[in-house]
Amino acid sequence: MASREEIIAFCDGLLDVAAFDDYGPNGLQVPGATEIERVATTVSAHGESIDAAVTEGTQLLLAHHGLFWDFHPRALSEQMASRLRTALGAGLNVAGYHLPLDAHAEIGNNALLCEALGFQRSGERLGIVKGSPIGVIGRNADGVPATELVSRVREACGQDPLVFAAGPELVKSIGIITGSAASEVHEAVGMGLDAFLTGEPAEHAMADAREGRIHFIAAGHYATETFGIRRLGDLVAERFHVEHRFLDIPNPV
Repeated sequence: MASREEIIAFCDGLLDVAAFDDYGPNGLQVPGATEIERVATTVSAHGESIDAAVTEGTQLLLAHHGLFWDFHPRALSEQMASRLRTALGAGLNVAGYHLPLDAHAEIGNNALLCEALGFQRSGERLGIVKGSPIGVIGRNADGVPATELVSRVREACGQDPLVFAAGPELVKSIGIITGSAASEVHEAVGMGLDAFLTGEPAEHAMADAREGRIHFIAAGHYATETFGIRRLGDLVAERFHVEHRFLDIPNPV
């Protein structure tokens, strides 16, 4: 067993949540049991993931996309009320870590995906969101054939990406902003990158890629954001000697 407060303090400190403005609260969002034996992680906190966490006998659910967002109405919807009833009734803690988990230089979604694709993080950043840079730039001096890069993306993300192959045959640089960042392809073009990867596409991306002579790769919002939250759960399990399970609830978007 471990203290909820200690686990949340560890996650808050590791991800430096106080340094980020965001679209919703980071950290503990729904308080439950104070002693933790089992931790679950998931990309998004919603009815299905909360139900799964309760079924698993979990006391703490860590999500990349938490429950509360600035764009939600302040009055509870029926769906949100149902989620909260389930969590509160089971004593399930729910915590969310959004932009801090995208941006982290070691366990962030962008950093881990860059590593999985065989590129070295250069230390350069792209994609300013709410005043914080969250994307990474990866470089490979030898270069990766464009077709091989697509294969690596498919293997890492577990699904076929949408690709506008308009860049060079050998990819030596790539910008990565997981989730929904199709418009940042303009920044990638301006930086002279060979490829740009995000989760969701946009209608304008095809023309942007062709005219900017860059490979645009959309590998899925959900699929590109499984990396950081799973790694966070592993770190919590290792540090606090609790069980950890990643709840994989795929979303094709």
